[in-house]
Amino acid sequence: MNGKKVYLQAQWKHLVLANYAVPDSVLEPYLPDNCELDKYEGSAYLSLVAFQFKETKVYGLKWPGYTNFPEYNLRFYIKLNGVRGVCFIREYVPSKLIAWIARSVYNEPYKAANLQDIVESNAETIAAQYSLNDQGATFNVVVKGNNSPYEPPSDSIEHFFKEHELGVGRSKSGETVTYNVHHPIWRVYPIQEYALSIDWERVYGQQFSFLQGREPNSLCFAEGSEITVFKQN
Repeated sequence: MNGKKVYLQAQWKHLVLANYAVPDSVLEPYLPDNCELDKYEGSAYLSLVAFQFKETKVYGLKWPGYTNFPEYNLRFYIKLNGVRGVCFIREYVPSKLIAWIARSVYNEPYKAANLQDIVESNAETIAAQYSLNDQGATFNVVVKGNNSPYEPPSDSIEHFFKEHELGVGRSKSGETVTYNVHHPIWRVYPIQEYALSIDWERVYGQQFSFLQGREPNSLCFAEGSEITVFKQN
């Protein structure tokens, strides 16, 4: 695309997004330069996202033993020159090697932890179970939905949280780094029930302890698809 080299190819599948309206002041310290908070109906949002990485290739190469794994991230929503994107506060993966490379080479906020994922489906329902344990800190989510995914309208809250063009971060020198993210518009599963538990302070720090025990403002269960990520700068 426009001469840009493909950075990442994979499938992102069975994404669960738990979304929390939070004060601007919580997210502003994490904003890269030249970015502004992207808001939904006047509120800034933070999302817990759990999903499956499948058939992963970095710069066209598969790493044996590192192609299929779950990821859990904490992210928020920004605009850069009017283009919508996401910024990450923390990204958990089960591999110490992947986490080390992401931190050391790309300055991405990765950390290794014990992660587990189970997805089961039949003709009527689909259920995803994700869990994280990092030295006693825990995150568990179970979501069950109708196995009849649909594409929500572009002005819906589900579309706001799942569709973005950019991933934005900071280099080691503090410069804003951007990635173009390409995938078809994701369908979502109608949610029947869910259970969510997280020790906010132990997993993400004291600054997020005010979310302890709070129910998300919205929950999205997306089907996912193949994705391609181009490193922009």
